[in-house]
Amino acid sequence: MSPVLVFTEHQAGVPLETSLQAIALAGTLGEVCSVSIGSCRVGGVARHIEIEHPLLSDYAPEAIAEALAQLLRAESPSALLASGTERGNEVMAHVAALLHLPLATNVTEVRPGEGSWEVTRTRWGGSLLEEASLAAPVKLATVSPHAVEASAGSDVVDGETFEPELSETLERTRVVERVTISEGITLTTAPVVVSGGRGVGSPEGFGILEELASLLGGAVGCSRVVTNNGWRPHSDQVGQTGTRVAPNLYVACGISGAIQHWVGMMASKNVLAINNDPEAPMVTKADYAVIGDLHLILEAVVEEVKRRKG
Repeated sequence: MSPVLVFTEHQAGVPLETSLQAIALAGTLGEVCSVSIGSCRVGGVARHIEIEHPLLSDYAPEAIAEALAQLLRAESPSALLASGTERGNEVMAHVAALLHLPLATNVTEVRPGEGSWEVTRTRWGGSLLEEASLAAPVKLATVSPHAVEASAGSDVVDGETFEPELSETLERTRVVERVTISEGITLTTAPVVVSGGRGVGSPEGFGILEELASLLGGAVGCSRVVTNNGWRPHSDQVGQTGTRVAPNLYVACGISGAIQHWVGMMASKNVLAINNDPEAPMVTKADYAVIGDLHLILEAVVEEVKRRKG
């Protein structure tokens, strides 16, 4: 039986949660062989292959794709999966182009059939589910983040080494330098996220959100319309096409609550909505809601927090 390969993203040898989710889905399709760039400790798989090459010392999508294409030719798997992250989708798009194969992105479910797969995948930022057929000698797909429960396998397998032949021209797209924009608390690690939407009104309007987040030891987030307006950088965006967060408290300020945004913060343990529209989707879904002018409300909250902190 041909194996199912999974391109496994990792950080310092630890697989990303989204890659473990892709491995879990692959486990329903056949024998799983994980594939990583460099050393990675992966459990719950039959085999693990570590791709080694000097050009792959950091993220280089074209070089990674060429290495994966060579591995596919050597292994003849039934499929190659990856997580539907920005990098996973980018690398797999390059693989599909190199091998002239179709690619199904952001898949949530796979139903194997004779010669083809019936797949369900998210479209339009998560607001639409599409039913499609994927027919190819090798199926290529990315798994929508958090659509599948991560694999619980714990038995780490020894990695095999695969050394591709890569041209130096593939260096043209690679990470050459890393700059730390911020340190400490981030959107993904913050216990509290104070997030703003169109209702904040302007870039300057985020000042009070930043003050509250600082007092609570949290981080500031925003909706997609805010980044589209240029009020905040894309790195602050919470949502299907931004960062997914799971804080203890999510404070949604002037955010209507479109499904794309809700998908990005629905794992929050408690949601407080501050909005002047009592019928806004965010208000109706939140655990707590305050209706009124968000700037007046936030100013009062900030003053009370300061008073209690002494």
